[in-house]
Amino acid sequence: MAGLSAWFWNERFWLPHNVTWADLENPAPGVEYPKAGHLFTALPLALGIFVVRILFERFIAGPCARSLHIHQGAGRRAQPNAVLEKVFTSITKNPDSRHLDGLSKQLDWEVRKVQRWFRHRRNQDKPSTHTKFCESMWRFTFYLCIFTYGFQFLWQSPWMWDTRHCWYGYPYQAMTPGLYHYYVTELAFYWSLMFSQFTDIKRKDFLIMFIHHLATVSLISFSYVNNMARVGSLVLCVHDASDFLLEAAKMTNYAKYQRLCDFLFIVFSVAFFITRLVIYPIWVLNSTMFESWAIVGPYPSWWVFNVLLLVLQVLHIIWSYLIARIAIKAILRGKVGNDVRSDIESSSEDESASPTQGFKTSPYPCKGENGTNGHCASAKARAQNHNSW
Repeated sequence: MAGLSAWFWNERFWLPHNVTWADLENPAPGVEYPKAGHLFTALPLALGIFVVRILFERFIAGPCARSLHIHQGAGRRAQPNAVLEKVFTSITKNPDSRHLDGLSKQLDWEVRKVQRWFRHRRNQDKPSTHTKFCESMWRFTFYLCIFTYGFQFLWQSPWMWDTRHCWYGYPYQAMTPGLYHYYVTELAFYWSLMFSQFTDIKRKDFLIMFIHHLATVSLISFSYVNNMARVGSLVLCVHDASDFLLEAAKMTNYAKYQRLCDFLFIVFSVAFFITRLVIYPIWVLNSTMFESWAIVGPYPSWWVFNVLLLVLQVLHIIWSYLIARIAIKAILRGKVGNDVRSDIESSSEDESASPTQGFKTSPYPCKGENGTNGHCASAKARAQNHNSW
């Protein structure tokens, strides 16, 4: 284990030339450098955020949803049937014509009755609009709060106005309380998203989102351990800038305020394009790739960090293309229409016919199970990520 630890924390990978871990162990009095052990604080904080979310959705988001006439609603449940239930749970949730004919003969039911049973049974497992509204309201609240805190903190930080301060004196840069709280809170939130995946709305992209959250946690942790937290805080703020707008648009969609939904979606699209296609490459990538090269010089973890940020920019371009398609349709049609995103969490078969259906949380493009597509979902192109960090 000692050999593995020494290999993983190899100074020649993590630190610039002529810098060792020993150089960072004894900072001046009152000065604290980032240490890997600090990241463990995020775990209990993530649990606390998860508990706060449960209470928020129950006592704040829930009453708000009811005041907007968004009720949980039991929905129509499928008639208990052992044979069909076994097929549903162990074979297929969407039987083809061959299965339908066989089950029709076995049960002496009409084919349409069997189809209806499977439709009702699928809807039992789908979340209600009430549940989705509460989830979006929680995310909206967190994203807005963390963006406000981050922007206020960065406004007072010299590296927001001159990004070369991200690299002056690197890696001997003190970890201030404000920067530490910002970083650890963001990290804890993404840990809490990983926890909540097992209790949240179940989506087809469960594994993809789990990998995404894991990658985000890894990137934040990587930049913290490497003391690239200054430029990391810029990346976090840029990504947080549009996320709360997406969640606001989703809430208005669930509340059936279509015009407000369309307006917020357009605002989100503009914010996404500006932050991801203009500010991020000109402000952040320019600093990490060129200013850092001139001030600090490249080293192995520097290359890894920049490659990951460039991959993120490629994803921004892809997501922006998807969002642009929806925004253009919204302008031309007067409302947000269908797009290339799938509806993987529609609450009911009836809801899927709504022109506002398809507002989802997953930021990944995928095809719906019935071949239809949602609309505001591609807005999520987010926003992941997140949020992509």
